Amino acid sequence: MSDQKDQPVDLWAGIEDLWTWVDTNRPLDGREGLLLRILKLSEEVGEVAQAVIGATGQNPRKGVSHTWDDVQGELCDVVITALVALRTLTPDTQEVFSRHLARVMERSLGPSAVVHPQDPPGPRGVGEIR
Repeated sequence: MSDQKDQPVDLWAGIEDLWTWVDTNRPLDGREGLLLRILKLSEEVGEVAQAVIGATGQNPRKGVSHTWDDVQGELCDVVITALVALRTLTPDTQEVFSRHLARVMERSLGPSAVVHPQDPPGPRGVGEIR
């Protein structure tokens, strides 16, 4: 018998579900609610820093208080929080993110690194002109 925990989670459906939950339970509406949702990212990034400091034992008073698994979890929280914030700004979260990722990949890795939906399947050469 397969347990639901064994099933892979669909990223975008999960973000939509979390956004719905957060949006339904928001204490503030409007501009303040939006700003606080985006500000939540700073809190999550701070938790990454705290976990890294704890994993490396950089606080002599606390010593090694975290593991690298804790750091991974905190980084995941940052990604989830960012995607929920993005969903707050647009219902086209997946499309907006995919377009931006393609631009960053093309800028960083070159045009051949990005597969566009209209591209025919098959190998592409380095420096191929689109």
